[in-house]
Amino acid sequence: MSSRLSLRGGSPTPTILDPPGQPLHTAGTLGGFEIIGNSVVSAQQMFLGTLDKVFILDKVENNPGRIDGHPAWASQYALEANAARAMNAITNTFCAGGTVLGNGSWINVGGNSAVTYGGLTAPCIWIRTLVPCDDDSCDWVDAPSMTTRRWYPTLETLEDGTAIIIGGCNNGGYVNSAGQDNPTYEFFPSTGNPINSPFLAKTMPINLYPLTFLLPSGRLLMQANRATIMLDPKTHKEYELQDMPDAVRAYPASAGSIMLPLTPANNWTATILFCGGSNNDNWNTNWDIAAHPASNSCVRITPDVSANYTQDDPMLEVRTMGNLVALPDGRILCINGAKSGTAGYGNNTWAINQSYADGPLLTPAIYDPSQPAGSRWNRDGLNPSTIPRMYHSSATLLPDGAVLIAGSNPNADLNVGPTIKYPTEYRVERFYPSYYNERRPQPTGLLSALGYGGPSFDVQLDADDLGGDARNAANATVVVIRTGFSTHTMNFGARSLQLNSTYTAYEANNSAILHVSQVPPNPAILHRGPHYCSS
Repeated sequence: MSSRLSLRGGSPTPTILDPPGQPLHTAGTLGGFEIIGNSVVSAQQMFLGTLDKVFILDKVENNPGRIDGHPAWASQYALEANAARAMNAITNTFCAGGTVLGNGSWINVGGNSAVTYGGLTAPCIWIRTLVPCDDDSCDWVDAPSMTTRRWYPTLETLEDGTAIIIGGCNNGGYVNSAGQDNPTYEFFPSTGNPINSPFLAKTMPINLYPLTFLLPSGRLLMQANRATIMLDPKTHKEYELQDMPDAVRAYPASAGSIMLPLTPANNWTATILFCGGSNNDNWNTNWDIAAHPASNSCVRITPDVSANYTQDDPMLEVRTMGNLVALPDGRILCINGAKSGTAGYGNNTWAINQSYADGPLLTPAIYDPSQPAGSRWNRDGLNPSTIPRMYHSSATLLPDGAVLIAGSNPNADLNVGPTIKYPTEYRVERFYPSYYNERRPQPTGLLSALGYGGPSFDVQLDADDLGGDARNAANATVVVIRTGFSTHTMNFGARSLQLNSTYTAYEANNSAILHVSQVPPNPAILHRGPHYCSS
């Protein structure tokens, strides 16, 4: 189990959290899936807002759930009750972006008016805000709008707790085009007019949802099409890095991407992993995209250290639209996706009904960055789902260490029935990692808020926490996880950070005290805002 905490600047005045206790669920099949509920709307976008509530956003379509006289396009999913309620999002969040700010509120940015196959009307300029709640009192509120329209924008939280809003297009479609490109970025709260980006302009037509990560240097790694840069969000200067090897990773090729865990052992240095996608460079739709094999290539880059990519172990199979989710034990779960094609849908003769992908991958895989090269991928003990999760699917880590998976709708609107191979999906699943049924530590002394630097704090572990042997304290870690905003195979803002700690073991009663340091004194290593702590 994990506890929710906040990360703030200045001198926090934390309280001591109650011990987190044990999970309310028991996994019937470790390494397997359990269908647990109905999401009311299809989970095109999803994020963990409280210890018990996941918030889900869809595009404007004819969902059977209704609210305020129209189909529901957003919902709140209660984890303990496995039940959802409709929420009243009133502007179209179709392919919007999102993140959480330093004050704990979430924003959802951009989207579109109601569209068919190719984006026939203009994207919206709305910014929607939500302060998550554990009851039924919260809902989405339209905030001051952007100055430009953005469909498929990327968001990343910056070190001061504000957000950068990157790219997008004006009219939509499978990929971008010169007549509708928006190669700019802006900030929320607004700091003025949008700023032109040469990188976004030159990566046409694969410059939508550019893959973006805040680095400990304060710069942003940005990757789209075959190009990679670092952007300084303060000076607006762009620094070119090596071109992406092997495959296109950004939407709609939709590789999995994740920042590997930041740890004392790597001096909290950021390495970004990219896996899968498509080695295609022909982004017309006059050929059978759905039959084109995905890539199995994985590469990594440590941009604050080197401008170059290095090869990593290839995946166990080719995969597009595979979500990479950081687990609390330092491993990475790869889940969802397809063997061929890309993200997207359309009314093409070669499309699978409307899907631009085929061959759903039902069995996940595990990547372990602590293993030597050649041994990082495995699927030992993993079992398949029964539900294809391809375009417009989402996945997020939960406080109890399970992973919630929902969504999949490669269709222009609600599309179900016996002849539809990949229908609109409302079923919600839990995936249970191998550790799930083990007894969890119940530490005392965890803080409700962490600061940047400052005095360490003590966490007590009893004999049960240490498996009856105080020497196990040598393997104890305290990990802070930001689960991020999940959409289109990305989890905006997600990261995992291990705090530095030492220990004092007491063999007489097999207990121990962990002496835990605060977050390193650099908010670019771990953004301000809400996080989850496990030990």
